[in-house]
Amino acid sequence: VVAVDMPIGLPASAPRAADRQARAMLGPRRSTLFPTPVLAVLDASGYTDACRRSELACGRRISIQAYNLVPMVRQLRQAVPLGAANRFVEVHPETSFVALAGRPLAPKRSSRGVAERVAALGPALDLDPGVDLADLVASRPRGVAPDDALDALAAAWSARRFATGVARVLGADDGCDPTGYPLRIVV
Repeated sequence: VVAVDMPIGLPASAPRAADRQARAMLGPRRSTLFPTPVLAVLDASGYTDACRRSELACGRRISIQAYNLVPMVRQLRQAVPLGAANRFVEVHPETSFVALAGRPLAPKRSSRGVAERVAALGPALDLDPGVDLADLVASRPRGVAPDDALDALAAAWSARRFATGVARVLGADDGCDPTGYPLRIVV
């Protein structure tokens, strides 16, 4: 199972239940989850067109942050065939960290946030004895920020949980979008 920190299933009109459930889990950190764009914006010619399409579909304009995800969402949906929907799952690492720690954590780029993520994630990983997660994060490849390395590990944790049938699936009752992609976030 491959975890992807990007929306895969896009709603036709109403906000996804997965997003509402994730925001409830995130509490004061709910702003870390951008609103998922509606399906109609995938073919937009630009931000103005995307806002118009979004407003027609759901009554709200698309945020610039969500719009900036659209080209990557389009690429992702082209790369993930419908038949592989259970091999590629959408995750939101910050929500995975809430599940790991049992509470929202400090901002991920702060030293406290990094320490909290290491403490929450370390016991959940199958590290060899004597391997320290903080040391692994400190020795990450050049150009990879500590929070990005930790987000990748949290995404892998969620993917493993999905593969073994123990993941919490937010939006599980929503089924699929009109094109057949699941409207869910795996934690």
